[in-house]
Amino acid sequence: MQTVLVAGGAGFIGSHLCRELLKENFRVICLDNLITGEKENIKDFLTNNNFSFKEVDITKDFFLEEKIHYIFDLASPASPNAKSSRSYIAFPIETLLVNSIGTYNLLRIAKENKAKFLYVSSSEIYGDPEVNPQPETYHGYVNPNGIRSVYDEGKRFGESMTMAFFRKYNLDIRIIRIFNTFGPIMRADDGRVVSNFINQALKNEPLTIYGTGKQTRSFCYIDDMVLGLKKAMFSENSNGEVFNLGNPDERTVQEMAKLIKELTNSESKIEFESLPEDDPKIRKPDIGKAKRLLNWEPKVSIEMGIEKTIQYFKKL
Repeated sequence: MQTVLVAGGAGFIGSHLCRELLKENFRVICLDNLITGEKENIKDFLTNNNFSFKEVDITKDFFLEEKIHYIFDLASPASPNAKSSRSYIAFPIETLLVNSIGTYNLLRIAKENKAKFLYVSSSEIYGDPEVNPQPETYHGYVNPNGIRSVYDEGKRFGESMTMAFFRKYNLDIRIIRIFNTFGPIMRADDGRVVSNFINQALKNEPLTIYGTGKQTRSFCYIDDMVLGLKKAMFSENSNGEVFNLGNPDERTVQEMAKLIKELTNSESKIEFESLPEDDPKIRKPDIGKAKRLLNWEPKVSIEMGIEKTIQYFKKL
């Protein structure tokens, strides 16, 4: 049986990934320091003999006894909302360290074990882009010392470190740039667009839009994203490659607010607040490379995904 290490495995995407890997009869080791992840997300796996959880800060020294075959590096706070206690703005230094020292530590483990390595980067490395859609060849337009830079530059550094191990040690790596992802197990208080709007709509509270709401985002349902991560790791032709994973169905934030209001039959009004610093105006992935090399593209429509996510939040 092959062993997969999932760093950040108690987070939103990480816990979904752990579930799918266990279904495919991998041995799964989940590492998480739980500053933004939740043990609740992995409680169903704790009795599975093929699963083990270690509360570990990967920026510190830690020891693994087992032979590792694959490493997924999803360890990082990811929400940009300054009002959320779970955002990377609330954990600026931790975010920088986990994407630098943490990534380095995981790459060393990959090198020692001759394991395949996947680094989860972000569409935020494109910053406030000047091209649309964003292809993997676009180098980005990022403010290196703005409030969002701890995440943007952290992810850019993580990519650079990963490629350094690829070039120097011939390590088997791939880099995935994730665009906005949503679905069940999202934290209600993570401060992201979809969770914010659904929570507010279900309570008939005003839907809060920052700026004009004309800024665009691309929302990918969690099942599609996890499938993309697995295809990237286990495909034969992904070594040394960078892939965008996201849904190219570009929507304005205002459109998303209206959609969620309609699907929840909410009486909420829409309110506008000032736009946060360095908030990107456009987000749309060019997924041509993922289609070509991974045979991957999203299958779940935004409407269907939002319906499923609303049902999850109603149960909370």
